[in-house]
Amino acid sequence: MGRLLMQALEQAGHDVTLASRFRSREAVGDPERQARLQKVGGGLAKRLIRRYKALPARQRPQLWFTYHLYYKAPDWIGPAVAAALKIPYVVAEASVAHKRASGPWAASHRAVLQALEQAAAVVTFNPLDAKLIPDQDKVRPLKAFLDTTPYDAVRPLRGEYRQALAKEQHLNPELPWLLAAAMTRPGDKLASYQLLAQALRAIPDMPWQLVVAGDGSAYEEVRQAFAWAQPERVRFLGRVQPEVMPALYAACDLLVWPAVNEAFGMALLEAQAAGLPVVAGRNPGVETLVEEGVTGYLCDPGLATFAASVREILTQTASRSAMGEAAPKVVAENHSLLAAARRLNAILEEASRG
Repeated sequence: MGRLLMQALEQAGHDVTLASRFRSREAVGDPERQARLQKVGGGLAKRLIRRYKALPARQRPQLWFTYHLYYKAPDWIGPAVAAALKIPYVVAEASVAHKRASGPWAASHRAVLQALEQAAAVVTFNPLDAKLIPDQDKVRPLKAFLDTTPYDAVRPLRGEYRQALAKEQHLNPELPWLLAAAMTRPGDKLASYQLLAQALRAIPDMPWQLVVAGDGSAYEEVRQAFAWAQPERVRFLGRVQPEVMPALYAACDLLVWPAVNEAFGMALLEAQAAGLPVVAGRNPGVETLVEEGVTGYLCDPGLATFAASVREILTQTASRSAMGEAAPKVVAENHSLLAAARRLNAILEEASRG
């Protein structure tokens, strides 16, 4: 998302420079290492300040933009540089964990709060994160977005990709192909796969074949979750290269993902951009990505509701087709680089006006 934000800002006409590749993340709760990272970040900030102040005023940065700060990765550079140059400080995808006010990350937590206090605007993707920002007047929602170019390119070639995948994976092109595209990691990802397996097991009378794209340390557990299925029902592709994913989406008919405890998943957007309707578990983040009844179905958590939603969309062929046609249009209007560029530009202009 960081690279996409830079692309969107550039598309909006801004001259964007990556100021630092410094990573402040400290994952284990080691106060000494956090202190070292703070010191390094402070040193880098001083170096940047000297460099920028040596430039003619017209060549100096006009705004500082930081992506993704939270208690494990506070911003040790941006606030200092912005204050020294007297320019607006804007952050995107910040999260606040109040339970970290004490304990091994307390200092980093305080740094996050201080950065948010200084920020002129806080760009948020997830409504749950947005609610935790201390000053709600600073919250500026932005819908998750992507570059639609590779997905626009594959939609007209759906037939060719479908034929190739059918041959490669011995799939029946006359059946609806369901796609699950996610890492096979322990925890919530595994829980989603397990719920999906149970839901599909509950509709054995429906025609479908499932394609699973993704790998990870829980790969065997995911395979075991589908052990009940006849071999021709499920195909495991393992890790699929990112440049191949648009064609895979286009070849399939429906993305299915319970999204257990997920903020939001980019696969939901990618699938819709490629022309697939989706069935996904309902939560505040996912609700920003899927238009209920227009580009897919959202269902409340639980095996029965998810199974019922998959059954319904498989039964309603015409409705499923209409959702697939609507999905790329909705993505282009609300979740494209152009849409993000316009929204970000408005946010930055407002922040610059003070």
